[in-house]
Amino acid sequence: MGLFTKSRPGDDSLPKDDRGSGSFDDYVGVLVPKNRKVTIRLANSNPYQDELAALADENPEKIATATPARTIDDERVDAAIEIRIFSDRRVSGVVGMIPRGLESIYDEAVRRLDGRGQPPRIPVEIVSTKKHGYRIDLLIGRTK
Repeated sequence: MGLFTKSRPGDDSLPKDDRGSGSFDDYVGVLVPKNRKVTIRLANSNPYQDELAALADENPEKIATATPARTIDDERVDAAIEIRIFSDRRVSGVVGMIPRGLESIYDEAVRRLDGRGQPPRIPVEIVSTKKHGYRIDLLIGRTK
């Protein structure tokens, strides 16, 4: 571990079980996922459990992020990236946010998809946990 690195990215003001997760160790080169299994778990999903419960019933093959990469102005003020989900029939409200410190990974994945001419949507998986309700995992490895 480096001298100035933080052991886990995230917002310390959020509950420990809702800070999200992800690691720069899962990426090579210009933030390209090492393999197709790489995920990022969204932070701050507790307030959106009703929205997540509704999305859990959707076809898992047809849900993906509906949030574009940050604009230059958003990057300048280090704005959080709030994630919305596109399902087969609608765009959801906010369901969580990219864990603090991992915004560049999300931005790069969206720009990589857009650069290939693909829709800038990252597949997601809605995970039901026994203790903490629903969580969202971005299947970012599939953007490789």
